This record gives sequence, structure tokens and C-alpha cells, in this order.
Amino acid sequence: MMMEIDMLDETSRLTDEQWKDIKDLLIFAADKESIQSGAELSVTFVDDEKIQEINREYREKDRPTDVISFPMEEMGEGEIEIHYDEEAPRMLGDIIISIQRAEVQAEEYGHSVKRELGFLALHGLLHLLGYDHENETDEKVMFDKQKEILDAYGLSRS
Repeated sequence: MMMEIDMLDETSRLTDEQWKDIKDLLIFAADKESIQSGAELSVTFVDDEKIQEINREYREKDRPTDVISFPMEEMGEGEIEIHYDEEAPRMLGDIIISIQRAEVQAEEYGHSVKRELGFLALHGLLHLLGYDHENETDEKVMFDKQKEILDAYGLSRS
């Protein structure tokens, strides 16, 4: 059994091919990161308006962004710790991606929307796994890991 990915496209803009590519990349990355079989996560694709609303509510930043992750294994301030049955699948969390941002950024960076969506999905997954870029050291570790996985998968920037 592989990782379970619940994907929802609230925009109806994602093609079947993009859908499959993202799912395949996340499963590839999960294998590279030795995530146990049966782990679960969700990926939701939204527009700029929706991601701005989420960004404002949860990050107090009133602007659209490209990707937001909500790790289930990371305690937020004032949250109650949840203990899961050890037999239950590992719940990694939720990734929310703005398709509009992905399209704009793909054009800005001069690569395909496929590459940008893959990058954003992987970036979100790495956040769910505890990677971050709050300081230079952590940023280097996370960005090196992203590059390593994207290159191995065949989605390098060039």
C-alpha cells in the first residue's frame, strides 16, 4: 500500500495529466523520504481569492500566496494534542495550492506549469514533514532536498 492522497480541485482547472503528475511526484517523494505506507495527506487546489482568505485567517497575511501547509503533527499555539491509535495511518496534514499563483509563477520563472505545480506540491509536503525555511540553515536544507527530489523525478528547472 502506498501513501493515500486526497486531492480536491475547487477551481476545476486542473487537467487529468496534472492531477496524475502531482500525485505521482508526491508518492515518489514519500518513498524518497521513507514515509511509511498508508500515510495520508490532502491537497486542495484553490484560486487566489480563497488562498488569500486562508492566508489572512491563519497567517495574518492579507495577500494571496502560492502554497500553504497545515501539518497534523505540529502543534500550534493553544492547540490540544491529539493522540492517534498506533495502528491508524499516519496523518501528515493538508496542502493548499493556488493554481492562479502557480500559472503566474511558471511564466515568471520561465518553466512549465507542470514544474511549478510539482514544486509547490513538494514544497508543501516537505513542510508537512517538518522542513522549514525560517532561517538560512533550514532554508538551505529544505531547498537542497526539493532540488534533489525534483531532479531525481525529472522535474528540474531547466
